Amino acid sequence: MTGAELALVVFAAMLLAIFLRMPVAVAMGAAGFFGSWAVLGSPAATLSQLKTLPYDTFASYSLSVVPLFLLMGQFAARSGMSAALFSTAADWLGHRRGGLAMAAVGACAGFGAISGSSLATASTMGKVALPEMRKRGYSDALSTGVLAAGGTLGILIPPSVILVIYAVLTQQNIAKMFVAALAPGLLAAAGYILCVAIYVRFAPGAAGAAPRVPLRRRLRGLVAILPVVAIFALVMGGIAADWDWSKEGVQALFTPTEGAAFGALASGLYGLLWGRLGWAGLGAALRETAATTAMIFFILLGAQIFGAFLALTQTPQALAGWVDGLAVGPYWVLAAMLLSYLVFGCIMDSLSMILLTIPVFFPIVMGLDLDMPPEEIAIWFGILALIAVEVGLITPPVGLNLFILNGLAPDIPVARTYRGVLPFVASDLVRVGLLLAFPILSLGLVRLLF
Repeated sequence: MTGAELALVVFAAMLLAIFLRMPVAVAMGAAGFFGSWAVLGSPAATLSQLKTLPYDTFASYSLSVVPLFLLMGQFAARSGMSAALFSTAADWLGHRRGGLAMAAVGACAGFGAISGSSLATASTMGKVALPEMRKRGYSDALSTGVLAAGGTLGILIPPSVILVIYAVLTQQNIAKMFVAALAPGLLAAAGYILCVAIYVRFAPGAAGAAPRVPLRRRLRGLVAILPVVAIFALVMGGIAADWDWSKEGVQALFTPTEGAAFGALASGLYGLLWGRLGWAGLGAALRETAATTAMIFFILLGAQIFGAFLALTQTPQALAGWVDGLAVGPYWVLAAMLLSYLVFGCIMDSLSMILLTIPVFFPIVMGLDLDMPPEEIAIWFGILALIAVEVGLITPPVGLNLFILNGLAPDIPVARTYRGVLPFVASDLVRVGLLLAFPILSLGLVRLLF
């Protein structure tokens, strides 16, 4: 059996284990360990590697961003920021037909800017917005569909934990990845709002309209969300560390890691002083952050072990050579990779998808003739992969965000959620096509600012 054939067998066994609900980290680590044992004929080399691999992996300074962003999201979720965002957006848009659904998208985008997690955004905003939408007579399909789709903005609107992991895996600049995600993230939010407008035009009974809110109350709402805007602006200021402002004499505020620390501190202080965080909530936020960080790092370790096995079998190089010999254009290869995320979205979360596929896909992409500098290809593909992962999270029949919403409203048949999310999946597919055809949509700001 060749190395590539062995890798295929091990990969299939790993997917089966994940499908049977084995933890992703354990499945990836076990597949890599036993696969390497089969290649080398002994487990000694892998066991020796495990003496230093955990420390070498987790001691990376870049990874310190992860728990800080998670902590910022925990503080934001527990301090009432999500409710303030939705309430303000609803005050401005609620009088329009479908306005609450549009407000939910805007609130998801705002919360995603301080959360960095798709599942957290879908869950938190679902608790806030779903009861209000149902009370106002919105259909179950539209209510759950828009919130499942809006939740995906949590991993696309920077700062994003998934982008940090991708940058670490591919040795890219975190700041550039954040900047590259800004325009696609705003485009996603605009596309979802447009979907709602089209949806209620063809199904007017799916949504109602509330009375127009007085201007004074709407302005008060804007004041209420100023802390969210300020925290996002200052955290994203951390990316200024790599901007060359020397000619204008402007100095960087802080690095991305320092920016994440500032964001966690600011959102925590807001929650304690003006929000509903409380000391019990503070402890719960710290515990949840520690548990989630441990889960992410455990998956990352499993991915490193599996990646070492792939390197032993030289599977990425073999696949790259095989793809290079195909009589198809590079964009067809990219399209096939992106479609695979729709399948993986049925059985795993966004982080697991990225950690599983990037060691295989990235060398292939970097070998394609895409007529761009290597760094731009890496950044562009990272955004494309992130969006494809996002689509996988809401693609029926098993997209994870769909079940988050079903868990929040178990009386709503999941088939209605499937029906409601389909227009948003279509919007995402159009956006992927636009980014494939026009890389400038994700690279324009990077070229301008760096």
